[in-house]
Amino acid sequence: MSDPSTTTAHSPREPAAVDVNERGSDKNGAPISMNRRLFMQLVAYGGCGDTTTLVKALESNAIAGALYEDVNDPHGVALLTFSEDPAYFVDDVRPFLRRTPFAELVPKPEYTMFGRTYTLGYEADLDDTLIHRPISRALDPKLAWVIWYPLRRAGSFERLSRREQDTILMEHGGIGMAFGRAGLGFDIRLACHGLDRDDNDFVVGLLGPELHPLAIIVQRMRKTKQTSLHLERLGPFFVGRVAWQSSL
Repeated sequence: MSDPSTTTAHSPREPAAVDVNERGSDKNGAPISMNRRLFMQLVAYGGCGDTTTLVKALESNAIAGALYEDVNDPHGVALLTFSEDPAYFVDDVRPFLRRTPFAELVPKPEYTMFGRTYTLGYEADLDDTLIHRPISRALDPKLAWVIWYPLRRAGSFERLSRREQDTILMEHGGIGMAFGRAGLGFDIRLACHGLDRDDNDFVVGLLGPELHPLAIIVQRMRKTKQTSLHLERLGPFFVGRVAWQSSL
C-alpha cells in the first residue's frame, strides 16, 4: 500500500497561499490590501445601581471604549471596548471586568457581541474603513444613542450570484447612507463568523444623536430583500445611551 503522505507525480497541485488581507480599490481602481482590522466587543450587565462608579473605574484603568445605560433595563449597562489585538480582551479587559465594580454586576451573556471590521472590496481608504472610522464613531460625543444587534444570513443569500448579492446589498446599504448624509444615523459593521456564541454572521451598531431615527433605519431595512428574504435571525437588540466615552 502506498504511503498517502508521499508526493507523487499524480498528487494534486499545492494549494495557493492563503490570503487573509482586507481588500479595497484605490482611486484608479487598482486593488489594494491591508492585514489590519479592529476587533470590537460589547458586554452587557444588569444590577447596576450607580453608573458613576463604573465610569471612575474605566477612567482610572485607561480603558478605551464607551459605556451605555440600557433604556430597557433601569439597572442595565453595556461596555464597548476595541483593539486591533484580540489578546487585549483576554489580557486586559477580562481581568478588569473580574474586579470591582464590574464583578458585582449581573452578566447578560445573551447580549455579548464580538466581531471584526471588514471591507467589501471597493473601499479606497482601508485605514479609515477598518480602524479610524469605527473608533471615531464609537467615541463621538454627538452620537449619544446606540442600537447594537447581531444577525445571521440565511443560506439562500450565499446561493445567489455575486451580482445578485451586490444588488441586494446596495439596496440595504443605501438606506444607511441616506441617514448618514442627513446626520441622523451612522453604522459600525463587524463580521463575527466563528466568533459568536450563537453562530451569527455580523454585528451591527447604529449610532446617532437621537434614538428614533435609528429605529426608523431598522424599520425601513425590514422591507429590503436582504432582511425580508435572506435573514435567518436578527437580534437581540441592545438599546442604550452613552454614559461615558474615552477620549479619541
